[in-house]
Amino acid sequence: MANVAVWQTLPSQPERSLPLPDNLNPLLVEGLRSRGIAQLYIHQRRAIDASLDGANVAVVTPTASGKTLCYNLPVFQALLADREARALYLFPTKALAQDQLAEIHDWRSQNSALAAAFQAAAYDGDTPSGQRSNIRRSARLIITNPDMLHVGILPYHGNWADFFAGLRYVVIDEMHTYRGVFGSHVANVLRRLKRITHFYGSDPRFVLTSATIANPQDLAEKLIEKPVTLVDENGAPQGEKHIVLYNPPLYDMERGLRRSSVLESQELATRFILGGVQTIVFARARLTVEVLLTYLRERLARAPGFRGRSEGGAGGPLDALHASVRGYRGGYLPEERRSIEAGLRSGHVRGVVATNALELGIDIGELEAAILCGYPGTIASTWQQMGRAGRTRNASIAVLVATAGALDQYILNHPEFLLDQSPEHALINPDNLMLLVDQLCCAGFELPFRAGEQFGRSRFTEDVLSLLTEQGALYAHAGRFLWSGESYPARRVSLRSASGDSVIIQAKEPAGSARVIGEVDVASAPLLVHAGAIYIHEGQSYVVESLDLEEQTAMVRPASVNYYTRVGTDTEIHVLHTRKEVTVAGGIVGHGDVEVTSQVVDYRRIKHFTHETLGVYPLEYPPQTLETSSYWFRLTPEALDALVQADQWRDAPNDYGPNWQEQRAKVRDRDGFRCTVCGKPEPAGRQHDVHHVRPFRAFGYVPGRNDAYREANKLSNLILVCRTCHRRLESSVRSRGGLAGLSYVLGNLAPLFLMCDRGDIDVSVEQQDTSSGTGDTPRIFVFERIAAGLGFSQQLFERHEQLLAAAEDTVRRCRCTHGCPSCVGPVLENDPTGDGPLLETKSLTLSLLQALRNPR
Repeated sequence: MANVAVWQTLPSQPERSLPLPDNLNPLLVEGLRSRGIAQLYIHQRRAIDASLDGANVAVVTPTASGKTLCYNLPVFQALLADREARALYLFPTKALAQDQLAEIHDWRSQNSALAAAFQAAAYDGDTPSGQRSNIRRSARLIITNPDMLHVGILPYHGNWADFFAGLRYVVIDEMHTYRGVFGSHVANVLRRLKRITHFYGSDPRFVLTSATIANPQDLAEKLIEKPVTLVDENGAPQGEKHIVLYNPPLYDMERGLRRSSVLESQELATRFILGGVQTIVFARARLTVEVLLTYLRERLARAPGFRGRSEGGAGGPLDALHASVRGYRGGYLPEERRSIEAGLRSGHVRGVVATNALELGIDIGELEAAILCGYPGTIASTWQQMGRAGRTRNASIAVLVATAGALDQYILNHPEFLLDQSPEHALINPDNLMLLVDQLCCAGFELPFRAGEQFGRSRFTEDVLSLLTEQGALYAHAGRFLWSGESYPARRVSLRSASGDSVIIQAKEPAGSARVIGEVDVASAPLLVHAGAIYIHEGQSYVVESLDLEEQTAMVRPASVNYYTRVGTDTEIHVLHTRKEVTVAGGIVGHGDVEVTSQVVDYRRIKHFTHETLGVYPLEYPPQTLETSSYWFRLTPEALDALVQADQWRDAPNDYGPNWQEQRAKVRDRDGFRCTVCGKPEPAGRQHDVHHVRPFRAFGYVPGRNDAYREANKLSNLILVCRTCHRRLESSVRSRGGLAGLSYVLGNLAPLFLMCDRGDIDVSVEQQDTSSGTGDTPRIFVFERIAAGLGFSQQLFERHEQLLAAAEDTVRRCRCTHGCPSCVGPVLENDPTGDGPLLETKSLTLSLLQALRNPR
């Protein structure tokens, strides 16, 4: 198989077990034996022993290894021993909570004494309001999620007084999902939980479970701020597993272009499903899920003998096909997701295309094949998704289908990163000040703060309380800080983003009414449901007619189209504070605080299957501003001069010839100090840019060798433009330059060295501000997409040389000629005028890397 880069077979693993604990309640022993369990896996026994001895425990073993018993047995033991005892289970999703509730009901249904001992109930946003009072009063085991704990339980703790007074156990499942902003928020919610339990006189112990990550004990102890006993030796049996790294075929060697990973994943999934293998396909984005689902259904509909096909009318071929192959992602309604999960368990659903919403440990039956359409972004997620197939002792297969992107290609060229390296560190920062301010508002509403009281282990409690008092959110009285707001603050604080509001997506019906088909967060709305966007839900395309950000609604209508849409954005970065900056070989490297302003400016219609651009259409939405942390670097002026003198980097922007400033001034005066594209006047303190209609480098100017700058800088070739319009005009040119080439490869490789998700960071090239007169060279910024940052920028600063070495290795090893998506990004052959020389993005990027790593 020419496209298989790696095929590794993981051998089957035998069971390793120990006897049941002697001190286990006889009712639980009976319940285990009725399920055919006479012994426990070694990790189950060790976790249960530690928990019964009073320790906080973190259990870290692969999927389908029986982690549920690690917390259910100690919790059941406590509930049986003490009628006042209570337990709280936290799951990151409602689906996992429902899955666990079904497991507990199964235990209780098989043992009447256990059923009489305690009630269990889910308490989340889907719980009917009429049932909530009875659940608070009678249920001794509550299953919920951090969001509901944050917004629907802790603010009303007075209604839960008996529950919190008797709380003995808190279970935190899928601990590895609590990273970044979400994990930092959850750590603060747990601080609030412990503060309330202390108020009611209880001190619960914790049981945390996780898929494999590099720092489980560190993460567990940061989440609960208590010592934790780690159990990570897996005793569960496992069938033989085949791991395949698959590279789509090259169809253009010179350009390095490969067949689409979406089409290859569709082809592999078709083969598996037609062969009777129940299959899950993971895609990295909601749009990819819907596109891939559409392709897969179309391909299966043409396959003779597909078992989902039938003849005629309602319930005929189309209905049967749709029932057999489903999509699954965030934004689907709860009843849709439950139906899909049940279909997977029963076997009626033969294939599912999903985002990482199905990555977690929901019971979805005994899948035999997992296909990953593109590297998921982290090693931990890769193994978690691969682990969704092969949950029995039978053989299974997992296939990672690489995209043409630099990150995916780097992994296929260096499979040891995935197969031999430890998974990532899960990084959180509960003391991120922007999050801490919100969470201390919530805590202050729940209970007054005493003077000198600390919020968990935070070093900033006193400072933030003083700030909130100055702002009027709290007021000080008799040595206490009391809430003074009008409404409870938790409703305004989302755990999963900086702002938690959502845009509701409504589809127009033929009769003129509308129905809700999904939702997206407000920050993502201009990217996903802008006017003109194609929103795809369960394979059905909808055209977005309008997006109202104030009303937080998007109106869509069904449409039959042969394209999907993708937005383009402009980004501008200003350094607010430099924490550290040093001169290294060939460059200046730093990190610090920045302000990032992003704006959606247009969108493209992209044709299905061929992926050609059918048109580009402008958009106007307000810019979004983020204050965060960034790592940056730039060439020293000396290194840049050396590149120009050596004729290696002719698109270097710092020398437009000796008459540049004179011509620049004439253009500004001629054009009335206004942008000739949009008419915007020059803002105070900053001049507009002057743009070469025909690119400057196309004239072949070399300082000291010719005077080609005179022709390039003729007034007829120059126009005045604002920064935004200049970026639009230059975007295609920059996409082929050394800076853009290097920023592309760095943006793809940085997550490997950060051990973070690709979505946690972004990259921007800031060109030299020619109006400043400082002569500064352009900077490449790698910034965090999290307000105030979590520490990734400092890590990149410390690993600067490592990162550049990997970038150079990636570009040199790529088999393309001029540059391609696998190294420096997609490359067009000529400049927009059609007159200039071939733009050698690959060689420009390599020259830049050499100047940075090995300056003369």
